[in-house]
Amino acid sequence: MQISARGDYAVRAALSLATAYPSLLSTQAIAADQDMPRKFLEAVLADLRRAGIVRAQRGAEGGYTLARPPREVTVGMVLRAVEGPLAGVRGLRPEETRYEGAAENLPGLWVAVRAAVRRVVDEVSLAEIVSGRLPAHVRKLTALPDAWEPR
Repeated sequence: MQISARGDYAVRAALSLATAYPSLLSTQAIAADQDMPRKFLEAVLADLRRAGIVRAQRGAEGGYTLARPPREVTVGMVLRAVEGPLAGVRGLRPEETRYEGAAENLPGLWVAVRAAVRRVVDEVSLAEIVSGRLPAHVRKLTALPDAWEPR
């Protein structure tokens, strides 16, 4: 799974908002906190607002806040808001793929890959990341001998 800059910035911005929740943060404050370009952040926040993940308030005292408590917002929700579906194969959903011959069983693997990604990003809330208390099954994955090894 490849996380784009847009996805990374969206999750980082959501984590800044989770830390401040329910207070408002300006784009300037989020950009400074996360060392990201403000213009790009504004586009990411617009996607999150359209998806109902954040609320915006205009005015001198305005800014952004999460639309619901951080424990109710998952990383998967944030990523889908800016990236679309989590796992795609040449623009198709895994269950839509069809192959002939030796690759005929490949769609099952693609579906399993998507399920594995979901098992992490849909089961980790912003509150859990901010607190440093990831679910046990996610902590176990990070403890695997080769988890931190590049391949």
